[in-house]
Amino acid sequence: MTIRFPENFVLGAATASYQIEGGATEGGRGVSIWDTFSHTPGKVVGGDTGDVACDHFHRWETDIDMMADLGLQAYRFSIAWPRVQPTGAGAFNEEGIAFYKGIVARLKDKGIAPMVTLYHWDLPQELEDQGGWLSRDTVDAFVSYAVRMVEELGADVEFWTTFNEPWVSSFVGYGAGAHAPGHADDVEALIAAHHLNLAHARAYRAMKALRPELKVGLVNNCHTPRPWDPSNPRDRWAAAHIDALANTMFHEPFVAGTYPAVLKPNTAHLTDWSFVHDGDLEEMHGAVDWFGVNYYASHLVRHNPHKGKATSDVATLADGHKAGANSPWPGDEEIEFMPPLGEQTAMGWNIDPDALHAHLLKIHRETGKPIYITENGSAWDDAVDAEGRVRDDARIAYFRSHLAAVLAAVGEGADVRGYMAWSLMDNFEWAQGYAKRFGMVHVDYDSLVRTWKDSAYWYRETLRTREIAPASVEIETPARTY
Repeated sequence: MTIRFPENFVLGAATASYQIEGGATEGGRGVSIWDTFSHTPGKVVGGDTGDVACDHFHRWETDIDMMADLGLQAYRFSIAWPRVQPTGAGAFNEEGIAFYKGIVARLKDKGIAPMVTLYHWDLPQELEDQGGWLSRDTVDAFVSYAVRMVEELGADVEFWTTFNEPWVSSFVGYGAGAHAPGHADDVEALIAAHHLNLAHARAYRAMKALRPELKVGLVNNCHTPRPWDPSNPRDRWAAAHIDALANTMFHEPFVAGTYPAVLKPNTAHLTDWSFVHDGDLEEMHGAVDWFGVNYYASHLVRHNPHKGKATSDVATLADGHKAGANSPWPGDEEIEFMPPLGEQTAMGWNIDPDALHAHLLKIHRETGKPIYITENGSAWDDAVDAEGRVRDDARIAYFRSHLAAVLAAVGEGADVRGYMAWSLMDNFEWAQGYAKRFGMVHVDYDSLVRTWKDSAYWYRETLRTREIAPASVEIETPARTY
């Protein structure tokens, strides 16, 4: 198997606005649902918030210099909707727009292609107060926001993502209550998911009407539900149900104009799906240029009519997500996630590059669209040692095995065109606060000094040679700081 990347394969890194920006009350920014959620006692580990985060709002120029030093070809980042339109409706904030224009200009000056995500979970709070993703008015508001961003940035940004991980926004935010806005209702999760899909379709068409040359995609966090006992038809049914909710619900409408056939019968005891209006699926059909895959771990499921109910004091469930007041899997009353097999990261997620390989082939087979790995990485308990180094050999091993899986899938025909490492630097890890570190660059949350981990040097070498670098590369001591 080759270890060299195809000529046009793009290598970069990714972040998200609420996780790194800070400046929560500066520059005309409005309040997001994550501001509200993180300030609610008990919702985030340690009571952490994104008020300061990595202070990227003030340090973005140096951070982009750091990206250039790494040799990134592309940088995937998100726009904070409340920074550019504080209430999600009405007047836009010119200071917020100027902030992102500056980022795009500096990236291009450094030879780094910007990849913009319009929504990475930070909905303006005023829109949530009016119904959030349970309301079709939010769909219309998102389309207006997307159009304005294309008007402002479309001449300089070719690759756009409408939504990052709509499964999380809907099923963890509205179904489980473990993420903002903190609702815990099965039907609300399904309604929010449908409205996110509809918002993508309408925004896609509006964006392409303005600039047909744009490449507009949708990013999903892939789950790889394998039956605990492949010979057991009930375990296979359990895996198919989870696959429909997690994966195909967020790509089948755009390639076939339908929802997975198993969804309605498996959730008929919850809803009649009347929230899907005539014409919705027709709007979705064909409304995508590429799909983004965020991959971290694999999953095992089985049928168990006697499963116990998870309690909110469980930090991380077997499905890989922080526990909430409810399940994030509508209709899963007899479906149980089994403990992950193999070595686990600091998140409790297992290391399974074979599952990434299989998933890429699956998405290629089911969609026929170009694929970008928009997030892939691992959290470890990193610390700067006495020599000024962060020796994260485990992260390097994770990257190496997963990049090898990507290249294997490419060799078997999967149309994978790029890879964005998660993450450029340590950041606010949502409901886990600052307790988990995914970055190639260490962030001291007191001083906000950035320090290259060994994995940053490894990734720089991979970018330089365009081959998967060996586990051991030349490291500077003390490590680079910014």
